[in-house]
Amino acid sequence: MNEINLACVVEDDPVHLFLTKQVITLSGMVKQTVVCQNGKDAYDMLVSRISSSESLPDLILLDLNMPIWDGWQFLDEITSISLDQKITIYIVTSSSDEDDMRRAEKYNLSNNYIVKPITLEKLKEIIYAMS
Repeated sequence: MNEINLACVVEDDPVHLFLTKQVITLSGMVKQTVVCQNGKDAYDMLVSRISSSESLPDLILLDLNMPIWDGWQFLDEITSISLDQKITIYIVTSSSDEDDMRRAEKYNLSNNYIVKPITLEKLKEIIYAMS
């Protein structure tokens, strides 16, 4: 069975966070989930895990519209980190704005763009594609 060790959900909206965590649990394909409330928290979590040699998330589900650092700021900053492990990032957002979809291409994430909410079928599809 396909399974990932660690997923990170970067989401500030409690309703979408709850729904996303439910989908992850129902999938039975994720051993552990870590939650970050904004892009800065997610960046700090990655830097902390790298410096302490902890395992990094296999998958990041990233919202775009958040306080402190939005998803774009997170993507800008993560590109400056040298990663030994491949992290699959999916933008999961309420925005169906064409400009956002085009902007995702800059990060090679145009195919990794999901308009909320993420479904169980889509999550399973993502995890199967990762292995």
